[in-house]
Amino acid sequence: MPGHHEQNQNALQRKRAFSTPRRQSPWGTTRYFFLLCCATAFLTACATRPPANGFDHPVTHALPVTEITPLHSALAPLAAAHPGQSGFRVLSSGTDALQMRIALARAATKTLDMQYYIANEDTTGKLLLGAALYAADHGVRVRMLVDDLNFKDIDRVMAGLNSHDNIEIRVFNPFGSAQEGMFERTTNLFTQIGNFTRRMHNKAMIADNQLAIVGGRNLADEYFSASETLQFRDLDVLAAGPITADISASFDDYWNSSIAYPLRVLNQQKFDPKELDQTRDDLRQHWRSNADPYNAKPLNATPLASQITSEQLGLVWAPAEFKADLPEKIEHPSPDYVSPPMQRLRELTRDARQDFLIISPYFVPHDAGVKAAGELTHRGVRIVVLTNSLAATDAVAVQAGYSPYRVPLLQQGVELYEFKPRQETPPAGIAGSGSRASLHAKTYVIDHKILVIGSMNLDPRSANLNTELALVIHSPQLADQIARIFAHATSPEQSYRVTLADEAQLAYLRSIGAPLSPLVWADVENGMRRTYIFDPQAGLYRNLLTGLFSLLPVNAEL
Repeated sequence: MPGHHEQNQNALQRKRAFSTPRRQSPWGTTRYFFLLCCATAFLTACATRPPANGFDHPVTHALPVTEITPLHSALAPLAAAHPGQSGFRVLSSGTDALQMRIALARAATKTLDMQYYIANEDTTGKLLLGAALYAADHGVRVRMLVDDLNFKDIDRVMAGLNSHDNIEIRVFNPFGSAQEGMFERTTNLFTQIGNFTRRMHNKAMIADNQLAIVGGRNLADEYFSASETLQFRDLDVLAAGPITADISASFDDYWNSSIAYPLRVLNQQKFDPKELDQTRDDLRQHWRSNADPYNAKPLNATPLASQITSEQLGLVWAPAEFKADLPEKIEHPSPDYVSPPMQRLRELTRDARQDFLIISPYFVPHDAGVKAAGELTHRGVRIVVLTNSLAATDAVAVQAGYSPYRVPLLQQGVELYEFKPRQETPPAGIAGSGSRASLHAKTYVIDHKILVIGSMNLDPRSANLNTELALVIHSPQLADQIARIFAHATSPEQSYRVTLADEAQLAYLRSIGAPLSPLVWADVENGMRRTYIFDPQAGLYRNLLTGLFSLLPVNAEL
């Protein structure tokens, strides 16, 4: 199955809200640090940042859908032939996802909008930033919105691009800024914890308000089969036609929000035209050196507009809905807020008749989720969950939130699979012998007729803290395509099947004096069936961490 690793920014973003105790040094130092932060808290508690619209923060909007562009001209006949529908193509591999993003940047002639939780300046990140610069140099207006970019110092490539006349970068709900030191930013953890834990998790890229990519991938090597250490198995979808306007409208809501800050407000570095020229030269050289080894170029041979006109893009046309949280979920938190993507998924599953397939790498159902699952299984609906194993996850704290619900879920008749940390062979040009695989897709299939795909996990964080988005596609063809991917991903070679221990297994454990485990994990490796009574391949360290996190009062943050 094509796909928040301890070294990965995604894990860091998810763990910041609840993992500080794990990083603390011995208790004497910790007490000193805590007292020091408390002593400064009253000095900083009132020092809140003015709203973003208090700065030079022009309100801008997506390109009108009627604007004539090559993409508009290519899509118009197809849209007219499928009234009330939009076109879709699943991007199931990291290579496909990278190529399509490059192609979108090259195809844009008027506007290019990008909204991401993480945007790294690594190998593939620079390829994508280079493609955005190419678009800007050809007159395209580029808007890039990134969550929490300023937790660390601003990298010079992105800050340099922000000095381009056609590029603007904004940071959503920033935590600290580049001119603040680590002490000030750490103090913010205590004085602004409510803001800190709420993040913009949306992921979208839109060209000329005609084509968009939505799904689980951020902009970093591990999402595009390009990391030496971690390969995220993820899913995106390319969307074309009327639904794109809804995605753009959501982007505009966030872009014009009072907590979307211009990067130049947060970053005090100054750039002159010569430095932008140097950035351009560096990105061009990076492209020449890395586009082929990292498989970024194949789609550029034929422009997307030409592929659409000749119907080579493989679009499947179907009715669809786009659901997204409002920025107010973070701007003005309320216990009465109901997440539109989560609410729509609940409505669709309540109407399920056959099965409900769940791919959620961070899965914390809580008692309400277990109860809802039981109501479905008791009326004959098959529920199958694929999530990360403890050995594969990049967020051990989330695993601690999930693990207590395995037995109750199984008792309700839910089928449970946990993705294995398989070693992946990196593409040509990448050093190292292999990368660990981890599940990252957020995808749901109802009755093999409806596909829900986006940024939303089935956990309290997605429901209550982060903002999320999701496409609901009413297409048996696409739903069946994802169901086939799901079947492969849950095969015993790819995932552990988790079941309740039966009486024979418990009797065997008693006979050898082993601990009585209520769960059994089973898989197949090299043609041999294997069983385990503890989280397989996780090791002592991860098991100890899981136990530690299970003792902390952080369930609402998971």
